[in-house]
Parts: sequence; structure tokens; C-alpha cells
Amino acid sequence: MTISGTSSTHNPRDGNNEHIMADDQLVIAGKTFKSRLWVGTGKYKDFAETKTAIDAAGADVVTVAVRRVNITNRDSENLLDYLNPKDYTILPNTAGCYTVEDALRYARLARAAGISDLVKLEVIGDERTLFPDTAGLIEAAKILVKEGFIVLPYTNDDPIVAQKLVDVGCPAVMPLAAPIGSGLGIRNPYNLKIILETINVPIIVDAGVGTASDAALAMEYGADAVLMNTAIAGAKDPIMMAEAMRYGIDAGRLAYRAGRIPRKLYATASSPIVGML
Repeated sequence: MTISGTSSTHNPRDGNNEHIMADDQLVIAGKTFKSRLWVGTGKYKDFAETKTAIDAAGADVVTVAVRRVNITNRDSENLLDYLNPKDYTILPNTAGCYTVEDALRYARLARAAGISDLVKLEVIGDERTLFPDTAGLIEAAKILVKEGFIVLPYTNDDPIVAQKLVDVGCPAVMPLAAPIGSGLGIRNPYNLKIILETINVPIIVDAGVGTASDAALAMEYGADAVLMNTAIAGAKDPIMMAEAMRYGIDAGRLAYRAGRIPRKLYATASSPIVGML
């Protein structure tokens, strides 16, 4: 395995360790996903770099802000000229929407353009922190679910809100690790662990990841996937960071499945002492 930037010799699209995780696929609303690393498309220098980073990440789910990135107008440069929807799951999102009405409008726009029934639903409550408006989020989710959308809601790390989103029909929940773009990593592991233990749908950690160890930790806790954008696009070498995130996700998932040893205050000998001379 070669860990590098653009000179990597392996094919990033060969799937995230499919040879050892073929029996461990992520399924949401009947859809199967190969990669547990989901990526955004903002903040790259151009669409070509976006495509290269996505492939280095091995991601097959790509989320796109309908308000900010062109995926609906085929008369101008379009992200879908670089990402074939046959090869990726395009996940429209309602980033930048501060009202229920705006979020509904852009979700419907993406579906009307033939993009997807899937939507990453965001209803933002505060411009400074970009924290969700959870009341508006639940309201919008309820409406979109009734309209036949597969709603993946970006929310805070509140287990009660997460359960309410499941109750209105969301097949997965996307709690934040930290504020969007902050790179702080998981700030409240205890709430996240409660969500993972009590919410009976896939949990996708979304927002706040800074580096590969943050992604690995989320997966070690038991998250089903991690979605990130700034941590890759804002890195000094986005392509190399995308690859690092890929390995972090794989390592964390494998460690979770393997089962870590219990934490102990005192030492335990690695070798048995029975029968020692």
C-alpha cells in the first residue's frame, strides 16, 4: 500500500477494503453503499480537483449544496460533467437554508432536475455557528418524508431530537461532531455514544472532523459512516488528506468490529505466567 498524494499507485475506486469488508455493507432505505466515507464538494479550486479528491477518498456518496454548486443547469459548467451519476450516489443537500420553506424548495428543485429522491436536509438556525434549527428540521423532514423523499437530516448531537427525526420517517440521522468546518473533532463523545446506543437507524457523523484520527475515532465509537468536506478540501494537500481519511475510516471500522480490549488502571502481562521457569 502506498500512501501518497497524486502519485498513488493503487486505484482509489477499488472500494474501501472490499476484500475484508464485503460482509459489512452500509444499507440505508434499501440502498447499499460501498464506502463509509461520504464527502462534500465545496471549497475545492475547481471541479477537476473535486473529482480527484473524491476518487482518492474512495467515496461513492457525494453530497452537493444545491444553492451553491451547479448540478441542475446543463448550459454552464456542471459538477455532473465530472461525476457520472452512474458511478456515484449524488446526495443533494440544502446547505445555506435558514427556513423550512427554503429547505423544501431546494430539495424539490434537485428532485425535479432528476438528481435524486435522497436529500441531506439542513435547516440552519444561526449564521455564526451554523447549528441546526431543530424545530424547523423536524418540520421539514416530516413534510419531505410524506412527499416520498429519503431524508437524511443534519442535526445536533441531541438524542431526543435524533429519535424524533426517526419517528417522522428518517432512515438515518446525521449528528454533528463539532460546528461545520471547525476541524475540532468530536466535542461531545458522550451524547454521540448515547445516540449510537439508542437510535436504531444508521448514524452518519457529519461536520467538524479535522483529520484522519477524528474519522477513525467516530468509526471506533460505532458510527456507520462519516461525512466531511472542509477537512479534505481545506487541507494543504487535499488529495493526500482524502486518502488519509479513507484509511482512517477503514481502520476505525475494523477496530470497532474487532472489539477493543477493556481499559484497565494497572498493567496486565502480555505473556502468560503459568508454567514460567
